[in-house]
Amino acid sequence: MSVTYLEAIREAQAYLLEHDSRVYIYGQDVGAFGGAFKATKNLAQRFPERVIDAPISEDAMIGSAVGAAIEGMRPIIEIQFADFSTVGFNQVVNQAATLFWRTETPCPITLRLPSGGTSGGGPFHSQCLESIYAHFPGLVVCTPATVEDAYSMLIESVTLDDPVIFCEHKYLYFHLKAPNLPKDALPIGKARIARAGRDCTIVTYSAMLHECLEAAEELSGEGIELEVVDLRTVKPMDTDTIIASVARTGRLLCAAEGWPWGGVNAEVISRVVAEGFNLLDAPPQRINAKDTPIPYHPKLWSVHRPAAASIIAAARNLLRS
Repeated sequence: MSVTYLEAIREAQAYLLEHDSRVYIYGQDVGAFGGAFKATKNLAQRFPERVIDAPISEDAMIGSAVGAAIEGMRPIIEIQFADFSTVGFNQVVNQAATLFWRTETPCPITLRLPSGGTSGGGPFHSQCLESIYAHFPGLVVCTPATVEDAYSMLIESVTLDDPVIFCEHKYLYFHLKAPNLPKDALPIGKARIARAGRDCTIVTYSAMLHECLEAAEELSGEGIELEVVDLRTVKPMDTDTIIASVARTGRLLCAAEGWPWGGVNAEVISRVVAEGFNLLDAPPQRINAKDTPIPYHPKLWSVHRPAAASIIAAARNLLRS
């Protein structure tokens, strides 16, 4: 018996619906169809009138969720692809993110964004938008990389009084499995050391964690030990765990699937340089997707985003400096 990343998200939603009458799910085809990726499969049958199909209007979906949250509900909004959340961008950054600051009224909505690339996804179904949302005060941005975090962080997200952007990576839906659901978990905002090491710190998150762990395993055979830090949450960011890791290794490489300009990698490096410059034995480096729209062709896509091989090359280059 094992649990996939997608099943963990489904089970978290079932738990929330069962234990909190204020929770409902709203999104395109989330009802009888079970969602574009089946993250809500059978939930409409178990919880009638609380798993609701929405029109094709992300703007209306998110706007209605803000209104429902004001009235005391805790909506979970499924956006079919993270890319389409930009249609409701105004509702997120100008309404949900600012509501408490403007009115002292909490806005406990959770936006589930199926994020990141898959083979053949192309430029409209593969984007990583966590950096954009992290730019705005008032939003919590989660990027779970494990089955355990997909489950526990989604449950915690819905209990928060802040609006949460929950970036679940589509590639992990079926590729990632765990023996069972967790009983304990780190809180949102806390990073974890996914692999201990001594030679270089790699800071990463979401699906890129697994590329980094593969790279670390291969380099270990050469006597190079990378320490891999899984951010888990992009905002708030656990700077203390990052700095402590760099203090042990003296080197920093950041790996993310998103584009380089204004990205999470840039923020991590900025914080380390500002708060731990004296700990560095070499200039920090980053590896991102190419600064182009995401290609359709599987072979082009495979070289567009970082992977274990390119992370290994970047780590070797950093260790030579």
